[in-house]
Amino acid sequence: MGNWLAENGLLLGLAALDGLSYAAAVFMVAVGLNLVFGVLRVLNIAHGSLYAIGGYSAAALGLFLIGAGLPEWISYPALLVAALLVGAVLGPPIERLLRRMQDHEPVLQLLITFALFMILEDLQKLLFGVQPVVSDAPVRLLGTVDVPFGVDVIPFNTYQLFVLPGIALFTLAGLAWFLRRTLSGRMIVAVTTDREAARAMGIDAAKVTMLTFTAGAALAALGGALASPTVSLVPGVGAQTIVLSFAVVATAGLGQIEGAAIAALLIGLGRSFAVYFEPELEVVVPYLIMVAVLLVRPQGLFGVTETRRI
Repeated sequence: MGNWLAENGLLLGLAALDGLSYAAAVFMVAVGLNLVFGVLRVLNIAHGSLYAIGGYSAAALGLFLIGAGLPEWISYPALLVAALLVGAVLGPPIERLLRRMQDHEPVLQLLITFALFMILEDLQKLLFGVQPVVSDAPVRLLGTVDVPFGVDVIPFNTYQLFVLPGIALFTLAGLAWFLRRTLSGRMIVAVTTDREAARAMGIDAAKVTMLTFTAGAALAALGGALASPTVSLVPGVGAQTIVLSFAVVATAGLGQIEGAAIAALLIGLGRSFAVYFEPELEVVVPYLIMVAVLLVRPQGLFGVTETRRI
């Protein structure tokens, strides 16, 4: 065991750092998915398309601005602007559609959101084409940093080490504070807990749902925008992400924000270690983690059993 650790120490360090970075991007999508489910009670498969369109939009906007002669640092605010635009443009009309599905059977809801996912995938191909899109200016500008790992030093991408996890932590803390300490956040919690009672108290549930869904859409797009400098964007990236996001949400428990962060970290690290040491298990490891958790706790790690109202 000691010899194995000595021989593979650097790979262990790299796998841990890569897993942390990947978990941050997946968390941004999963937490938005949790918010949407909380207010609409609809599992939105089309959420993955918002991630992909956010990534493509951020890359296209960054490349356009740099191509127009602006300095490369402009690509950083472009990430946020692109995510906000995607959330504002696509969030409200999608929410109006899904609101009509609230009282229908879950199977029909899944079929509708899957159809919407396919429409958005075709729209993405129409707007951005099918060729890989790469915009790595944010990564190149920050360079690398040496990370001590035992007696060794690992040079690692500064953007992936600090920017992605930092924004994910900021999002986690900001959402927790907003939902628990502000009037608007408590209104969201009230609608999530009991929509009828919230309406009886004078809360405009439709408005709360619209704003929450738009925020969730913007978070998914921001996840794609933040990941875009680190990957080559190709058709299908949204499908991969939404499946992993469902695994995170199921592992954490529906409606659990802090739990989603921990589940994203577990799944991100598990996937990363598989990539480095057992590549053939890369695809299956996140779902093995999910299945192992659900066999012990069907409601998820941090979920609570809800009493069904009849």
